[in-house]
Amino acid sequence: MQLLHIDSAITGANSVSRQLTAQIVAAYQANHPGTQVSYLDLVADAPTHFTMDAMAPRTGQTDGLSEVQKRENAVSERLVSQFLAADVVVIGAPFYNFSIPTQLKAWIDRIAQPGRTFQYTANGPEGLAKGKIVIIASTRGGVYSTSEGGRAMEHQESYLQTVLGFFGVTDVRFVRAEGVAMGDAAKAAAMESATQAIRSQAAANQAQATQAA
Repeated sequence: MQLLHIDSAITGANSVSRQLTAQIVAAYQANHPGTQVSYLDLVADAPTHFTMDAMAPRTGQTDGLSEVQKRENAVSERLVSQFLAADVVVIGAPFYNFSIPTQLKAWIDRIAQPGRTFQYTANGPEGLAKGKIVIIASTRGGVYSTSEGGRAMEHQESYLQTVLGFFGVTDVRFVRAEGVAMGDAAKAAAMESATQAIRSQAAANQAQATQAA
């Protein structure tokens, strides 16, 4: 079993999403001994934003690539190969300005590759990254899930669900902690709720593994 652990929060040790991804990965390893974990910190190792130099090899251009284009293609190839090799992907996705961190968006732009993670067919687009489990630690300073207005402003979980589904990933699970900037009590309650969700998912995974055995 290959697990890819991704963090994207810029706040380092103060990051709630980083705390939660560490808990998720530890719980998964406890229930799946022997799981091999690869770690990607999109702040420490951030891909540059998508440019025409990164796009060129995907348009069918193979001859006459510049050194910059070759370097950019190598970055994209490394990231998409790492994603495709993973059976489970754990993503820390904090809520920044109603969406996700630019570092995480840059990663998505790099792995969104025709012929690798999706393809267009006569019947429409088809995802090629099927069979994966993606667990997302979703963290928010405010509360957006409990009102129509809040949900309308949310382009974090909804975007990730959409783009991962486009890649063929149908098993996308969220561990959410929201309201973490609304005072100590609200943050503690949000963290406790997220921790309970992690435990519940771990117990469900263990039950499935036992039944399969």
